[in-house]
Amino acid sequence: MAPLSEGGTDALLPDLPKGPLQAYRARASFCWRELVLFLEGEDVLRLKWATPRLLHFQKAIFSALENDPLFARSHGEDLSLEKYRELSFLRCKRVMEYSLLPVEEMVARPLSVQTLIACLGMYDWSLAVKFLLHMLTFGSAIYSSGSERHLKYLPKIFNMDIFGCFAVTELSHGSNAKAIRTTAHYDPATEEFIIHSPDFEAAKFWVGNMGKTATHAVVFAQLYTPGGQCHGLHSFVVQIRNTKTLLPMPGVMVGDIGKKLGLNGVDNGFAMFHKVRIPRQDLLNRTGDVTPEGTYITPFKDDRQRFGASLGTLSFGRVAIVGMSIVNLKLALSIALRFSATRCQFGPSDGEEVPVLEYQTQQWRLLPYLAAAYALDHFSKSLFLDLAELQQGLMGTDQGARQAELGREIHALASAGKPLASWTAQRGIQECREACGGHGYLAVNRLGDLRNDNDPNCTYEGDNNILLQQTSSYLLSLLACHVQGGARFESPLRTVDFLQAYPDILGQRFTCPSVDSCLDSSVPLAAYEWLVCYLLRESYQKLNQEKRSGSNDFEARNNSQVYYCHPLALAFLELTVVRRFHEYTHQPHVPPPLRAVLGRLSALYALWSLSQHTALLYQGGYFSGEQAGKMIQNAILDLCSQLKDDAVALVDVIAPPDFVLDSPIGRADGELYKNLWTAVLLESRVLERPSWWSEFSVHKPRIGSLKSKL
Repeated sequence: MAPLSEGGTDALLPDLPKGPLQAYRARASFCWRELVLFLEGEDVLRLKWATPRLLHFQKAIFSALENDPLFARSHGEDLSLEKYRELSFLRCKRVMEYSLLPVEEMVARPLSVQTLIACLGMYDWSLAVKFLLHMLTFGSAIYSSGSERHLKYLPKIFNMDIFGCFAVTELSHGSNAKAIRTTAHYDPATEEFIIHSPDFEAAKFWVGNMGKTATHAVVFAQLYTPGGQCHGLHSFVVQIRNTKTLLPMPGVMVGDIGKKLGLNGVDNGFAMFHKVRIPRQDLLNRTGDVTPEGTYITPFKDDRQRFGASLGTLSFGRVAIVGMSIVNLKLALSIALRFSATRCQFGPSDGEEVPVLEYQTQQWRLLPYLAAAYALDHFSKSLFLDLAELQQGLMGTDQGARQAELGREIHALASAGKPLASWTAQRGIQECREACGGHGYLAVNRLGDLRNDNDPNCTYEGDNNILLQQTSSYLLSLLACHVQGGARFESPLRTVDFLQAYPDILGQRFTCPSVDSCLDSSVPLAAYEWLVCYLLRESYQKLNQEKRSGSNDFEARNNSQVYYCHPLALAFLELTVVRRFHEYTHQPHVPPPLRAVLGRLSALYALWSLSQHTALLYQGGYFSGEQAGKMIQNAILDLCSQLKDDAVALVDVIAPPDFVLDSPIGRADGELYKNLWTAVLLESRVLERPSWWSEFSVHKPRIGSLKSKL
């Protein structure tokens, strides 16, 4: 690790406030500052700010938000939908004005992009999503899917001269992107594409930023050349509103779809196109182009390679959602574990109460999710870097077979990563809400907003259950190539290389002699390899059995999802997360004081995740006898007990400042009841009688008069 400068660790990470949480902090087995520096790394932790000093990047973002009146919290005030969206747009504009992350930093240090989105999301996901859609989804699509002729848009994006959105989904098609019905017919006479919605079912729908504020959209449409040949889905830059008046452009009908369950600071909208003409040059032409005369050209040798590269490009949204989901889980855990360490209930004697964190049930409910947050956070960052490698290859001249295979592999990882992360976060946030009892149900403590704002992560950018089919199909295609042609199991990121030992792995069995021998993530790692091989074999056999029984390919796939392909995809992704976190926590340069706590987190996540597949482990014969299952259960409980005293310090590593966390029961000082009481009293009109009471008391109905009417 690089030596510290500019005042050292204490200047970057100041002392936490004294208070009731101090007892747990004093019992921690490690220094929380040292873990922050190890996890973040100097390159991500430090970034040049507007002054000559080097500052903590996260601290710079949080300070900018806290010191700007535009970002002041509106406690006790229910914002109208219109006001919330106005604030979100103005805040997004202000973030752009701060130039928190220059373009050169985005390119040089891709993880800084993820850090910025995470920090904005910790404050308010509507702001983060609005910024993400404009800068990184819309902007990145133009940068990575376009060419030099599209660079003219980038300064306009950064200056917010134009405001963007990303239009794939239609009213009648979401997950089945290949069936999108918006068309782009090329007219060589005018060198223009004609963007058209054939009917209202082909309207672009659910598009973030499109409802009220976007002036331009990256629109996905089926590309047709003269003669009627369709070349599949391509993306185009289309202006949908006048940049001065925000009125719709000719031929465009655009509007807002209304209030949602969460993320209501984002204006999701719809658009229909009636023969809207755009210049030929507004086709984003990285993977395919049309000459002025109307000839389609592509640098890829076959459609599979072009499709693989396109999949990698479209994976950005899913990879981003993995990170967003884990941020939500971190926030919920920060609130629930600080609450659990200060909320005292019952005890061994009448006069003594103990923190609820001391109870085994509370540990079992929360600490596996804490381990999951750490493991999935590492996976999220590593996958983001993998995607950055793919994007850099696309921007260069690397368009060979490896690049296409890298795109397919990242597509498979992102397609299962989003379901695993968003579902884990959704279940974890609900567990945190319940673990805080009635106080967790108070809106002011934010757990409800976190749950509602995380909920769409399970759906947008692809329904989770549908996406898992992409991952299982990838794995099954590899097995088919191996069985039919002897192809090796290998991939650019080596996530499938272990399958080369497929027959030998299937012959392995669980052999741990004791609970202590299970307390390392290498044990569940071996079990996961067997589980993936078993589910891959069973899924392959099920598909072939369906086909032999007369089912066509569509029916065979449909009948092989539940109990086969669905758990296969999840188990493969869980194995990938477990392996990456195991390798990260067991690398030689992990500081000695951190090895024990990181090893426990790695083992707990792996064993807890594996325990959800216990029935399959017994069904396939990897487990036998009751002791195997009991060992896993006891190992999970032992690890929870060992991590209990480290829980508050582990939260201190991942929790944002109080202003950003914005939860009275989750504040860093641990003054649970004082903070909650103050927050309740700050609610507007909390001590006033209802505003409607005066009129009601004068005109309230009399029981006798009602009886006479009856």
